[in-house]
Formats: sequence, structure tokens, C-alpha cells
Amino acid sequence: MENKYVGLLYSLSYGIKMSPRKGPAPEGYYDYTIFPLEGIWDLEEEARGQSQLDKDRLVYTLMMRQPDFVTPELARTTIETAGKKRPSAPWSDVSFEELHEGLCLQMMHIGPYDDEPQSFARMERYCEEHRLKRSSYTHKEIYISDFRKTAPEKLRTVLRFKIDRV
Repeated sequence: MENKYVGLLYSLSYGIKMSPRKGPAPEGYYDYTIFPLEGIWDLEEEARGQSQLDKDRLVYTLMMRQPDFVTPELARTTIETAGKKRPSAPWSDVSFEELHEGLCLQMMHIGPYDDEPQSFARMERYCEEHRLKRSSYTHKEIYISDFRKTAPEKLRTVLRFKIDRV
């Protein structure tokens, strides 16, 4: 999953966390731990319903949660500052947005990313047993483990998808 945007997201997150060292702390600032990398995953329309997953047809958005004190202005300033240090990076692809997920089902998946379909199958069985319905094949992954430093069989990933009550 190595991706040029992962480094940008970490740069921005650490830029916000360390901002009090470079001047006054943002209003409402508190010390915190950088949140884990997250991704929203889907398939191109033509690839849905295929018997075999075609990873080349995945569509995704990578993100990192920010503390509540981060405002659009602080995010913009942080992106602009980072852009001056690394002007060749694709900063125009980075945005600060608010995400509202609604009712979701999630579980901790332990193991390689390629084994996630078994966890999703368990989640869908749970939905069937509890009168819930998966509302979309789009799903979120929260990477608790760092894939660069963790053996695949020990990776921990929160899997989450939106649901509706039946």
C-alpha cells in the first residue's frame, strides 16, 4: 500500500502536532497522539459483482483524523507551509474535510489485508442475524498497525461499513 500520499498525510499531521514549537499554540490545542492512517475503499463500477477481486480496479481515499481544535484555516496554513518545504509534492490533491459516517458496523481484523474478505463475510453474517443490512460496498479501514513495520499475520486493521436497520 506504499503511496506518495501517506507521507504527505503524516507530514501534515506532525506539522499540526508540533505547531506550538514554532509559535503560539492553536486555540484549544492539547497534546495528543497522531491518529492512525485510514482509507475509504470502493471498486470501480464495472468491477463490482465480479467473482474475483481485481485490485487494479480499487478506488480509495486516504486520510488521517485530526483533533477537534483543527480548523479549516489551520489546515490550510499547515498545507501551505508544507508546500514551501516540499514544492514538488502533490499538495493540491490534499484537502481538509469533515466526514459523517452514520450507523456503521466494525470489527478488528487481525492478519494480512488479503484475508479481509473472511472478516467482511463474518460482518455480513452478523448483519443478517441482527436484522441489519450493509448499505454500500464502500468501506473504511483504520490501520492500527504500521504495515511497514509489522508482519502481515500480525497486522491489525479496523474494518467498518455503513449499515441500515431492516
